[in-house]
Amino acid sequence: MLFDFFKNSKTKTEKPVEDILMKQSPDRRLLPHMPGDRRSGKSRRAIDDNEVKKYPYLKFFNGEDANVRYDVRYPVKVSVANSIVSYSGYASDISITGMKLHASAEAAEDMIKQPSVKLSFEIEPGSLPEGLEMKVKNDAVIAWPSRDVVVQKLQDIKTGKLPADTEFIFGMQFSHNLLEYSNKHHARYELMTASFLLFGICLCVLLMRTESVVYFKFNKYLYLYSIIASTFLLTKYAFAFFYKADRADEKYTPGVSILVPCFNEETWIRQTIINALDQYYPQDKLEVIVVDDCSTDRSAEVIRDTIREIAEKEGEAVASRIHYILQPVNKGKRDALALGAKHAKHELLVFVDSDSFLNPYAIINLVQPFKDEKMGGVAGRTDVANTYTNSLTKMQSVRYYIAFRVMKAAEGIFDAVSCLSGPLSCYRKDLVLKYSDEWLNQTFLGQRATFGDDRAMTNLILRHHRTGYQDTSICYTIVPNDYDVFLKQQMRWKRSWLRESLIAAGFMWRKEPFAALSFYMGLLVPIIAPFIVCYNLIYVPLTHRVFPATFLLGMVSMAVLMSAAQSLLRRSTTWLYGIWFCIYYEMVLLWQMPIAWFTFWKSTWGTRMTPADVEEEARKKRKQEKKDLEKLGQQGTKPDEKKD
Repeated sequence: MLFDFFKNSKTKTEKPVEDILMKQSPDRRLLPHMPGDRRSGKSRRAIDDNEVKKYPYLKFFNGEDANVRYDVRYPVKVSVANSIVSYSGYASDISITGMKLHASAEAAEDMIKQPSVKLSFEIEPGSLPEGLEMKVKNDAVIAWPSRDVVVQKLQDIKTGKLPADTEFIFGMQFSHNLLEYSNKHHARYELMTASFLLFGICLCVLLMRTESVVYFKFNKYLYLYSIIASTFLLTKYAFAFFYKADRADEKYTPGVSILVPCFNEETWIRQTIINALDQYYPQDKLEVIVVDDCSTDRSAEVIRDTIREIAEKEGEAVASRIHYILQPVNKGKRDALALGAKHAKHELLVFVDSDSFLNPYAIINLVQPFKDEKMGGVAGRTDVANTYTNSLTKMQSVRYYIAFRVMKAAEGIFDAVSCLSGPLSCYRKDLVLKYSDEWLNQTFLGQRATFGDDRAMTNLILRHHRTGYQDTSICYTIVPNDYDVFLKQQMRWKRSWLRESLIAAGFMWRKEPFAALSFYMGLLVPIIAPFIVCYNLIYVPLTHRVFPATFLLGMVSMAVLMSAAQSLLRRSTTWLYGIWFCIYYEMVLLWQMPIAWFTFWKSTWGTRMTPADVEEEARKKRKQEKKDLEKLGQQGTKPDEKKD
């Protein structure tokens, strides 16, 4: 249902929601993209890079990145020319260029009689990269096995050597790869629709803001806010339109140390380590440092098993580039990263969350802006890995994409990105070590800061250096699929945003004028928003008996603008969830901001048991025990009171 995001995704008695993730077909090598003495790190199955560049909205780095194989289970209808009969089969493996088809003997006998067949199937959302979910009717030819092999197998069935229900497996090559097919049948119409919608919404917003200027004298503060909010959003989209990522120069490969802080991530840490090491990057210039912050689950065991697995399959030399550090006590994410930085041997430090998975070309792209000696830090793009799990994850997927491709890209134009996000960011090691003590011992209004480590480090860097954004450096992260966890995460983020934004306000005026103005507008709009919403949706209707049609139209316009941008830039079927996210934001998330004003000093995470959370739980337990004792005491005196 469209509005099931208003409900919790699970109850206390239900099992946790299982995430829907793309399943790449296993390669015979554990680290197929890692270049070595005998291999380039590139696949022979790659399609032409120029072919991929025709479809920039799919965000593939090159032809190899586009032609990854995925494990699927699609029903497939097989139609053969000159035959009135169609056959049912299924696909177990699919890529941009073809699929592994399982068919019956009857279907196989007809298939080998024709030069090509027509395959009809539906690409299920979440099984291939976003933008490729669609219904397909495509011609295909048999790539393997040879006709003679199929004929011999059919003969063996007829003679009884093989059972009649023997399954045939074909490697089918599409006549038009799925990129071409998508562009021909879907993308061009989606492009026109999204462009028209985007133009219409921008025009509507501009006309509404013209009205705000006309009626400015009647309510200066309200209409001033309206003008500021719309200017802030429209300029973000405008600046993002002109953003271009730095091109990857394979000759520029500075030394990189990837730091992975881990706390109770037994489910994802193996994949995080393997993806961090499986980079198209010189082996001698890349190392991975995993710091286990005294996990209480099986994380330490999984990390050791992963290192042993890499040593067995790729050799001790490769495994030696992974360094494992175990914290004796839980000290928090900042301490784990600072400890890793001290052990790092290379000039650039990449921070990667323990539930984030790097694209094989993430590092080669992430380091490119550091050609500029004034660049202190760079953020990569974070996409949602579990987009199609439920409505909540779909909303977050749209939000993440707009936050990076629009908001961070707009800041990247001025080399003043305000938050180098935790899932994937890169810093100069000398700067991290320089600010390490200040970062670790940060306090705000007398309270020690524990979360918001990414924003805090960004502020320390941005104060005197440039910070950039690389849209071509991609990682995938697991987002909450449960509303309780999501709301706790959002509250933590709002507290850290408020704290660090107030700190950044002290120096952002020194940056580019447009960057500074945009920052201060972005600080003002969310803080005042709850008052504006209350005024327009409660005060005005009750006191003036006027329905707030203009205000609601403005809210809807901004929501549709977000969805239209997602549809235009990504062509994903999730674009509609941008509207639902904006509605959910206005109804729920917006009201976390006033709470954040008065509780931003809190140091608990809410989603994991950090030392602050353990202390908070103990405090609540003591408080509850005290209440229980008082209740028991009151119950114990009641009989005596009755006797009196």
